[in-house]
Amino acid sequence: MQLTVAQGIQRIPGPNGERFAVLFERGTLSVELYAPRGVDRQQPHSRDELYVVVAGHGTFVRGGERFQFGPGDCLFAAAKEIHRFEAFSDDLVVWVMFYGPEGGELP
Repeated sequence: MQLTVAQGIQRIPGPNGERFAVLFERGTLSVELYAPRGVDRQQPHSRDELYVVVAGHGTFVRGGERFQFGPGDCLFAAAKEIHRFEAFSDDLVVWVMFYGPEGGELP
């Protein structure tokens, strides 16, 4: 199995304007490519989430913390945790991996 950024980019935006594409699912793992533009409108998710930045830079907000990020960085958001990308470049592309049970692996 090989997943490529090109495969995901070809599917973004989705038919309803979605800025992500699901490329692989197995068990509790879901691998997506996410490429927000302008404003990141995502809401907290029900499972733990890991991002790997492919391109772009900006600020990742998680709870009350802010992190500067760039290509190659790995970012984590626990299930139900408020998080978003802010002040990000127009070329932002990230791999997103959702995993584990609903509510996250740890309480």
